[in-house]
Amino acid sequence: MRPGSRRVGGVVLVGGRSTRMGRAKAWLPVDGRSMAATVVAAVREGLQAITPHPPMVVVAAADQDLPPLEDVLISHDQVQGEGPLRGMEAGFAALGEQADMAFVASCDTPLLKPAFVTRMVELLGEHQIAVPLVAGRHHPLAAVYTLDLLEQVRTLLAAQRRRPFFLLEKARTRPVTQEELADVDPAMASLCNVNTPAEYRDLMGREKSS
Repeated sequence: MRPGSRRVGGVVLVGGRSTRMGRAKAWLPVDGRSMAATVVAAVREGLQAITPHPPMVVVAAADQDLPPLEDVLISHDQVQGEGPLRGMEAGFAALGEQADMAFVASCDTPLLKPAFVTRMVELLGEHQIAVPLVAGRHHPLAAVYTLDLLEQVRTLLAAQRRRPFFLLEKARTRPVTQEELADVDPAMASLCNVNTPAEYRDLMGREKSS
């Protein structure tokens, strides 16, 4: 099925504890706006190449203070501290009938490129998941998922199998190689996340020099 014949939304996870950063990553400034707003904008722009008004969900912790975000639905993890798969459950449920699939991103990838998002959706095809596999590592928080996986996500969470990789094992998963993404993101900057102040300074330096 062509990507344009299905409805696609975006899910951005912001509920991490930011322990190594020492402050909330969602609020970190990136070119005049928060990191969370930067990632939301990149996902939205990438999806707009496929559908004019993609629904966007931001998933936060229950008591989390969020930076200003425009035209998004805020959802919350149902259980705290269980990682990204729990956030994906909340995001998929919040999208509900608005979409058939979703690009999932973490808020700590400030160099995410809209063209990368578009390409990942285009490569989903008849699979349930399209996930980058670069340098031998899967990147489940830069991937596309069909929303019919929601019950499988809940089954894994109930079984305490909380790693996103368990979902990749269960679903019809399409690994996407670096070669398939090289023309839209030669440096694979879209996959670079920030966990420490040093990584944040390094990535912001890369942004200014790009």
